[in-house]
Amino acid sequence: MPTGLLIPGDYDDVGGFAERAESLGYDCLWTPELWGRDAFVALTMAAHRTERIDLGTAIVNVYGRSPATLAQAAATLADVADGRVRLGLGTSTAKVVEDLHGMAFDNPPRRLHETIELTKAFLGGDGRVNYEGKLFSVADFRSLDREIPVYAAALGASNRRATGRVADGWLPHNVPFDQLPEAFETIAETARQTGRDPDDITVAPYVPCAVGDDTDEAYAAIRNHLAYYVGSSDGYENAVAQSFPDLAPRIADDWREGNRDAAREAVSDEMIAQLAICGSPDDARAQFEELAGRDVVDEVIVSIPIGASDTLRDGTVAELAPNR
Repeated sequence: MPTGLLIPGDYDDVGGFAERAESLGYDCLWTPELWGRDAFVALTMAAHRTERIDLGTAIVNVYGRSPATLAQAAATLADVADGRVRLGLGTSTAKVVEDLHGMAFDNPPRRLHETIELTKAFLGGDGRVNYEGKLFSVADFRSLDREIPVYAAALGASNRRATGRVADGWLPHNVPFDQLPEAFETIAETARQTGRDPDDITVAPYVPCAVGDDTDEAYAAIRNHLAYYVGSSDGYENAVAQSFPDLAPRIADDWREGNRDAAREAVSDEMIAQLAICGSPDDARAQFEELAGRDVVDEVIVSIPIGASDTLRDGTVAELAPNR
């Protein structure tokens, strides 16, 4: 089972982290992007310090850059990294798009669909790109002739249908593990309707992981991480509410009203078991193997919780590494 690793957004030594990830046998190093760090620049630093590991964006949003900009950034990174690139795209949230990028959060599923479709057209083949969509119109520009898979981070059904129509992979985040098969079936059905083989769509959930002998610290880190995400957007809240219809709104309300301790305390052990890998090294490895063995999962991406200590971060990376 391929294993990915997400660079913590609050960790500064990108190059050193990339070297360690490669030495530990991780198959892909992914980096988030919200504010403060450019994903493509960070992965360029990682490319110069590695030789084997793939490099992926998880994720860059489809509002902050045009499809042409995304394509040329991915193509340039592929040149530096000898082709070891995966492009992960998503809609992000209204908060990020409107309050950071100053753009209207209009029709996210269509924006995701057209951005992926047009970005892939710019990247693939040795020809000219002409495109007429509802949001984008492109006339007579050459493609960049790079083979770069494009993944979609999709939670809602409409975004998942867009994934099934045009994406090469799916990056579910905060989708309860038991809901993954049903959520992917929306993607698979849409893929079949458009003449695609669902087996060609890679499913790579990125999962908050906290592993250490101090299990109280590990569980506290996961509770903080999950409360933050459930409270940060309606999309995450709705995804978690599929399995926890009473808890998710309560956590979201407490977080948004500033009752952060109450939000963290409301994250139950059952919720953690469905959304995270957490506990002692032996317990966490068993959880990881169970998730990796599910039919719908092709790759598990290890994500370190927000604000984790150096000890917890380093221990988690080491204990879940393929070359442990």
